[in-house]
Amino acid sequence: MTSIPAFVQNTIAMVYDFDGTLCPQPMQEYTVLPKLGIQPEEFWQWVEEDAKKTGGEKMLVYMRLLLEEANNRRVFIGRDDFRKMGKNIEYFPGVQEWFPTLNQYVKRKSHGTVNIQHYIISAGMKEILEGISIRKYFKQIYASEYHFNFQGIATFPKQLITDTTKTQYLFRVNKGKEALEESINEHMPEWQRPIPFQNMIYIGDGMTDVPSMALTKKNGGHTIAVYPTEDVHDQATCIKLLKANRVDFIAPADYQKNSHLFHRVQLLLDKILSTMAYQQEVLNSQLHYGIAEHD
Repeated sequence: MTSIPAFVQNTIAMVYDFDGTLCPQPMQEYTVLPKLGIQPEEFWQWVEEDAKKTGGEKMLVYMRLLLEEANNRRVFIGRDDFRKMGKNIEYFPGVQEWFPTLNQYVKRKSHGTVNIQHYIISAGMKEILEGISIRKYFKQIYASEYHFNFQGIATFPKQLITDTTKTQYLFRVNKGKEALEESINEHMPEWQRPIPFQNMIYIGDGMTDVPSMALTKKNGGHTIAVYPTEDVHDQATCIKLLKANRVDFIAPADYQKNSHLFHRVQLLLDKILSTMAYQQEVLNSQLHYGIAEHD
């Protein structure tokens, strides 16, 4: 008699980029840049010029420049200050209600047998994201971080997330090794992974999400690209992603119930739930007729 594991892959993961996906502008433009009195256009131009001049990674450059400008302008920004500024972030329509609505939808459709968990993987600043008004809906937030010295002052970036390194965190969700000190390098059989890629939906907004979208799609997962309703340029970028088969769907970044985005995420959730129900019934049938047994 063959022994197989009980069906335990009953969790759906919704994974989100943040800037341009859940909120219209980079998070720094709602928070630290106004506090420093810097115009966003000016700051991002500095980042571009510095990165070209030094050959630096743009994410590291922007994090360094923020520290330098805070020091030059004699503005103290501690960890709590970053977190408090997170409340100032504005979101696309419907974001505040999106998470409880999806949670209830999955609970109702699965009769309470399937869990849904939400994650952020962002190149932005974790210190800010820990203070956002929707923080309670996320199981984990992965983002770039500063090291703070004994005086509570940020001194250098201790954790950097880029477009390509985002993929590491998808594997953390996949393997259930969500703590950064846990290694994800050892082989783990597919049936042991708590959230297989086929149970994931990744939502991003553009070319910076391509590595994460490609990984998710390659492994049987699902992806969506969103764009601001009136932004022709960003819409064109999303159309390119659709043509290249990087995403299942594209939609305006309208998270309200009955929007195109909501409808398309429902379709993907229904597909995942249907596959889960099929897998569960296969196992039940095998157990019933003695073909398989629980470990």
